[in-house]
Amino acid sequence: MRTLLDPDDVRRALTRIAHEILERNGGASGLVFVGLHTRGVPLAARLAELIRRFEGEAPPVGSLDIAPYRDDLSWSRPRMRPTDIPVPIDGRPVVLVDDVLYTGRSVRAAMNALTDFGRPSRVQLAVLIDRGHRELPIRPDYVGKNVPTARGEDVRVRLRETDDCDSVFLVRVGEC
Repeated sequence: MRTLLDPDDVRRALTRIAHEILERNGGASGLVFVGLHTRGVPLAARLAELIRRFEGEAPPVGSLDIAPYRDDLSWSRPRMRPTDIPVPIDGRPVVLVDDVLYTGRSVRAAMNALTDFGRPSRVQLAVLIDRGHRELPIRPDYVGKNVPTARGEDVRVRLRETDDCDSVFLVRVGEC
């Protein structure tokens, strides 16, 4: 197991992403953050809080369960989690937030799920880790860290909201 990000690295990466989002969008006005379950939800909330500190207002934050939209699940009944989009997204820029971008299938499923809630003016993608190996032509707009990985490796993200600590590890498949 190799540490990729420690708590300070996670904080710095999220701070940089928040600044990049504000710069690209000309501020926070109109933005909606939507985190993908599980770890994208607290990351979206953290980004919104950072933007509140910088701009004085936080974008609304929602959560999205993409399980019903996945085409790559091997089990017939995926675990369902709540979806909560707190404001209409029609005509608004939406920033999808996830912890790790790998094949792109989760992001495709998220974009399909978003259409059930409206038609955003644009969809941007923020990820803490981009590990490559795309199967679909999807590219993040905001990245905390690019980590080239082998197929026999896995990226494990730990967040204080879900795991009691902030860290990112690279592990060989089969390790704990």
